[in-house]
Amino acid sequence: QVQLVESGGGLVQAGDSLRLSCAASGRTSRSFTMGWFRRAPGKERDFVAALSWSESKTYVADSVKDRFTISRDNARKSVALEMSSLKPEDTAVYYCAARFGMAVRTWTGYDYWGQGTQVTVSS
Repeated sequence: QVQLVESGGGLVQAGDSLRLSCAASGRTSRSFTMGWFRRAPGKERDFVAALSWSESKTYVADSVKDRFTISRDNARKSVALEMSSLKPEDTAVYYCAARFGMAVRTWTGYDYWGQGTQVTVSS
């Protein structure tokens, strides 16, 4: 079993930066993938970014690739999502997700989820 605990999030102004973190505990492996999804009110859960441990490769949605980065803290088995130049349309609940295997961009491909953290960007 894997547990994911998110931290970060909050209320910021447009143009600000924010950092989300997600720590994994329990059974993980070298084939682990951790990622982030977000759900805005009334919308589907969208892929934001993912990091494949085995590939040491990152994937970021085209819509945010110029502003968001994902990185890994090996010692803490965690990933961070660095968000810059935030826009009101980035307002959403951000979810950390994990799976065993390579990174995928569909939320149905992930087996483990954090509780979600709210990010609100005011204009």
